[in-house]
Amino acid sequence: MRILLIRKDQPAAPQEGPSSLPDDGFLWIDASASAAPAEWRDLALRLTGTAIFDAHIRDAGNEAHPSFFDDTSSYELIVFRGLSAHTEARDSGAASTGPINTQPYRIKTVPQSFFLFDKLLITVGPDAAPAIEAVRARLLASTGRAPGSPEDLVHRILNSMVDRYLELRQPLAERLDRWQRNLLDPKRPFNDWHALLEQRIEIRKLEHLCEEQRDAIQEWRDSRLEDLSDAMTVRVTDLLEHIARVLNHAQRLEQTAESAVQLHFSATAHRTNEIMRTLTIITAIFMPLTLITGIFGMNFRALPGLDWQWGFWATVAAMLLVAAVLMAYFRFKRIIDSRDRPRR
Repeated sequence: MRILLIRKDQPAAPQEGPSSLPDDGFLWIDASASAAPAEWRDLALRLTGTAIFDAHIRDAGNEAHPSFFDDTSSYELIVFRGLSAHTEARDSGAASTGPINTQPYRIKTVPQSFFLFDKLLITVGPDAAPAIEAVRARLLASTGRAPGSPEDLVHRILNSMVDRYLELRQPLAERLDRWQRNLLDPKRPFNDWHALLEQRIEIRKLEHLCEEQRDAIQEWRDSRLEDLSDAMTVRVTDLLEHIARVLNHAQRLEQTAESAVQLHFSATAHRTNEIMRTLTIITAIFMPLTLITGIFGMNFRALPGLDWQWGFWATVAAMLLVAAVLMAYFRFKRIIDSRDRPRR
């Protein structure tokens, strides 16, 4: 458990076992969800005189809890799912060029809980939370303006968490671009359907996460409309816009994946039609030739031209003439057109 005393226009100062809330500024208590909650719960009771509900303590320790907001007469609880520290912000796979199979980009999230009091903020989350560590490092380094209230600090942490979601746009888009190239590559059959389905599931999970995050932040903003300053209201609204950007991008990615699958089947059907057309043309050309050879292959003794010395060559010439006439007819009717062939 780590405690910081935050005052406006002053560097943050670490604290050890404070006995009361400060008159100037507020306290930030950062606790680990894997540790026993008794320490920070008892400290909050001693500082504020308010006992945190057992249900909220269980929510803070629940790794599967969705984004959520709840309000009491003494404090507020915000649960916000952020990206895990193990989720890579960049694509570590092969280069984005070339028809290669890819593995789905896994989106791992963990909940971060915020208990907001008048002059106290308690954050409960994983041991390695990138957003918490980044904000804490900036406060200790005194870079930038110090937050003036617990709500301001919550906004900074949430904004850092949402920015990590925005970084997912490029690697996810690159994965889907590769799958599109693989799906439409006529030289290599696509056999990575399971990975593509898994990626669509991950994108849909991202959509659900963003919807839960948006609902939680909207409920928090609506419950504090009378208390939040105009500047803070604008910042929370901007945070909602960032969440909406991630949600819209996830929806576009899902539509792109669906369009890629449809294009794949359309291209496959087009290639099948081209093959069937070629086979039909070949069959149509050879049908009269087969008829001619069938006629002259009859076992009759008085077959016309059987004893003629030029009979064989005349028959071959007639067959070639029939084939040439049919080819010319098919080209005239644009059934065969060299311009339909793809250029390499």
